[in-house]
Amino acid sequence: MQQLIDLYQQTFGTLPARVEPLTQAGSGRQYARLSDAAGAKSVVGCRGTSVRENDAFVYLADHLAAAGLPVPQVLAQSADRLCYLQTDLGRESLFDRLRPSREAGGQYSEAEVQLLEAAVGLLPRFQLVGYDGLDTSKLLPPTAFTPRTALYDLNYFKYCFLRTTPTDYDEDALQDDLERFAADLTTSVEPRLMYRDFQARNVMLREGQTPYLIDFQGARLGPPAYDLAAFLMQASARYSHALRQRLLRVYINRYKEIAPLDEARFTAQLRHMMLFRTLQVLGAYGLRGRFERKHHFLQSIPPALQNVRALLEVGACEAYPALAATLRAMLQCEEPQPQPHAPQPAEASPLVVRVFSFSYKRGIPADESGNGGGYVFDCRAPHNPGRYDEYKQLTGLDQPVIDFLERDGEIQPFLDNVYRLADFHVARYMERGFTNLMFSFGCTGGQHRSVYSAQHLAEHLHKRFGIEVRLQHREQGIARVFPAKRR
Repeated sequence: MQQLIDLYQQTFGTLPARVEPLTQAGSGRQYARLSDAAGAKSVVGCRGTSVRENDAFVYLADHLAAAGLPVPQVLAQSADRLCYLQTDLGRESLFDRLRPSREAGGQYSEAEVQLLEAAVGLLPRFQLVGYDGLDTSKLLPPTAFTPRTALYDLNYFKYCFLRTTPTDYDEDALQDDLERFAADLTTSVEPRLMYRDFQARNVMLREGQTPYLIDFQGARLGPPAYDLAAFLMQASARYSHALRQRLLRVYINRYKEIAPLDEARFTAQLRHMMLFRTLQVLGAYGLRGRFERKHHFLQSIPPALQNVRALLEVGACEAYPALAATLRAMLQCEEPQPQPHAPQPAEASPLVVRVFSFSYKRGIPADESGNGGGYVFDCRAPHNPGRYDEYKQLTGLDQPVIDFLERDGEIQPFLDNVYRLADFHVARYMERGFTNLMFSFGCTGGQHRSVYSAQHLAEHLHKRFGIEVRLQHREQGIARVFPAKRR
């Protein structure tokens, strides 16, 4: 962060009063919000890992702003070009705004739909107006979407996701179909400026309402249908068919205000692009989720697989029989399997599990059962939200803290190991008729990481085994009993 602090001082003539690291997503770029004491000079700083990527963003931000598009302004760039400061567009993305409705199964209000329409309405301007006068030599290579680059992404799906499943498929026949699919995606398509990562996470709502576009450094020349497919097929969004059709109509109308469009040809290509984009993101979910164990990528896999099912049903893959057969076999392999070691007795188990969160400053919770104390897990290794002002008054039960921990990606691998150990131990205790088991999670203040971990283990054990779980967040004065279930 020191480089960003130095750049802030060079730009504004004073050191920032506050420096707040921002959560990373899937990239290696590091972001921070830097501001003065009054908050009047608040900026977002970025330290990238690639000079070429930073240069592309800086060029495109200037170019798009000159074309009248709502994008952040780059205020300064360091001499080594690895760091830059941009205008602070606030804390809320379109993805954040839609979270409650998205998690409720995709039941969006009319006001939320209008925000989606406003975002989609910006896309043709980005693609067409942004294309005018574009210096393609400034783009991050490869500068165009070609059969070769499409095949890179399809192989990304094959190696990073498909091969994590036990799917049996014909390697040669599948590769032939992937190569034909990649070629068809770029046949007779007039290229425009392709955003490449147009999704709700990359639309900021400035002052709560006005959409601004961010993270477009990977833009290249390519087919316009790609970006719309990326937005409509965002796995976790759970857009209904009717909503997708409504957003498609908004896009087409806005596009036609700027340039002619063959609707039939565009919609036919869009269906193929939807399949391509879904396979592409499954590759990313496989890498970031199944290999790197980042929780929010793992959570996105089931809805992405549902998108594959829906696309197969409407014939998006009918021209590629080996690919279609492989995807159907993959979906069968990905069906949820019965969980092992989860006894379901006719009567409720006598086992009672007690789960605590606590602060090491006040000591480990006492074992009142006389059985020796059970397991104690130290939660101080994962990133601590309590270091940042906005989370200091919150706990691991509050949604902003939950979002921080899950986006950060360090808490879930820790809990995955806890779950494996706890599941084995609970199953054995149930088989042997034991009556008490204790799990305790400690962190610095007993407020964030330990509370999140204890809450999730309690819910996990109750859901999986149906046993009585007594949860106590000691430092928060919160207690809850999950009663035993009977079959």
